[in-house]
Amino acid sequence: MHPHATRNPLDFSRDIYSVSRLNREARAVLEGGFPLLWVEGELSNLAQPASGHIYFSLKDPAAQVRCAMFRSKRLLLGFKPANHQQVLVRARVGLYEGRGEFQLIVEHMEPAGEGALRLAFERLKQKLAAEGLFDTAQKQPLPAIPRQVGLITSPTGAAVRDLLTVLERRFPALPVLIYPAQVQGQNAAGELVAALELANRRAECDVLILARGGGSLEDLQAFNDEALARAVHRSAIPVVTGIGHEIDLSIADLVADQRGATPSAAAELVSPSASHLAQRLRTTGQRLQGTATRNLITRRQRFTAAGKHLRLLHPLGRLQRRQQQLDELQRRAATALEKRATTARGRLAPLALRLRGASPWDGLARRRLLLDNLERRLNEAAARRLAACGERLARAVQGLEARSPLATLTRGFAILRRIPTGQIVTDARRLTPGDRVDAHLAHGRLTLEVLEIAGQE
Repeated sequence: MHPHATRNPLDFSRDIYSVSRLNREARAVLEGGFPLLWVEGELSNLAQPASGHIYFSLKDPAAQVRCAMFRSKRLLLGFKPANHQQVLVRARVGLYEGRGEFQLIVEHMEPAGEGALRLAFERLKQKLAAEGLFDTAQKQPLPAIPRQVGLITSPTGAAVRDLLTVLERRFPALPVLIYPAQVQGQNAAGELVAALELANRRAECDVLILARGGGSLEDLQAFNDEALARAVHRSAIPVVTGIGHEIDLSIADLVADQRGATPSAAAELVSPSASHLAQRLRTTGQRLQGTATRNLITRRQRFTAAGKHLRLLHPLGRLQRRQQQLDELQRRAATALEKRATTARGRLAPLALRLRGASPWDGLARRRLLLDNLERRLNEAAARRLAACGERLARAVQGLEARSPLATLTRGFAILRRIPTGQIVTDARRLTPGDRVDAHLAHGRLTLEVLEIAGQE
């Protein structure tokens, strides 16, 4: 054919597609050319008609694709999809022939990334709550003063440094034992369970702290492990958690006997304050001394009353028998006390030897010497200050006496007040004959009547 010849529109040798055929064959190509795919993206344009199917778009920052999930698959979802949610879908590539739209037929959908972790967290939380693992009635009380504290954490992390710092500050004499374990990663949950079980088998500690520093939900995932939660629940030793920051909440926190908002807070929960204990000891000693004093006074009063009663009865023979019994009881009591004292001294001797080895008296003597020196210097400074203040006070008194109106009165002057108003008279012209005035002298007062007024001009 000549290249410039016009084609005959009635030439039936050409294969002409209808739109339906084109879409049908394109669909077959797409469905046959792609296997089942995993696709991740953000949900948008979510529609849920009455049919039970759901339609939506799956997008990323550069593109989007239409998706359909039919009712039979939607009923298998373990969560409720929502716009802007990041999801992971397993889908077949297809084409909706009616509109010629490229689309994905979704077979399965799950939250992606942290959303999936949170969904798993909520499922495990509901499961363990239904089994009673979070019940407060099953939680163990913490010891008031533990013999030793066990730390289940990473020995190189920031959390262990915070724990040791707080424990040293609050109660330096409290022994601490570290059970090392990973707190992040694939093997972390297993190592934490093993450390917790080891601590229970060895039974060296009165309380355990399960801790790590802050991080994302994925970083804290080891503490949302079901096996760890059950190990915490089985622990015969009370467990306190200090995981992440205050806003972080893990499954281990819910199962533990007590939760600290941070590792430092957990350390404060298990360690008594040394200063508070010292104050309690002083208070208890004072109460004990007061009780002993009251008991002694009561017994003396009873003894005195019994003596008076005995003197009233005054049967000499009975008194002698009682005296003999008293002597025997005293002898037996002295013997028993001596035996107990000997036994106590035998038990006390090694303790006293250990106490002398750890005695703080040398340090106390140096501090007492320093205190005496400071007290002497303070007394000298106070004496000098008191003498200076006395001199200043004496000068002030002299000045006040010099300016006092009473000193003027001692020189023969008087203060006149009009009767009955009490107004001070400074001008004779304000008085008239017959007025009465009150004269205040240096010693005593006079009531005067005006007879004559001189010098009025």
